[in-house]
Amino acid sequence: MSRRPWIVRHPFASLLALALLALLGWGWQERVALQAFPDILGAYSAKEYCSCRYVMHNDAQYCEGYVQQFLPLTALQDDPERKRVSARGLGRSHSAVWLGERQGCRLEP
Repeated sequence: MSRRPWIVRHPFASLLALALLALLGWGWQERVALQAFPDILGAYSAKEYCSCRYVMHNDAQYCEGYVQQFLPLTALQDDPERKRVSARGLGRSHSAVWLGERQGCRLEP
């Protein structure tokens, strides 16, 4: 009785292991971009909500729904008096402020 190699005996497990190795290799190559992703969510949401609300003059409920449809946020705070928006997602918080009709909204450092 000849003993077949593990790869032949377990083809699905072999493919899964190969896919996992490929995913780990891709993750290592894209590690800088993957580390930046948590910042992108909060920054994008704050800027988009600010533009929706203060540049396009939409109401708060519409803009909140517009921003929430892409990715879920932990918190979204709108300060209409200062025209400043803060968004928190994936543990990171960012703010955007309305500068004026010609400048629009800008992310705060």
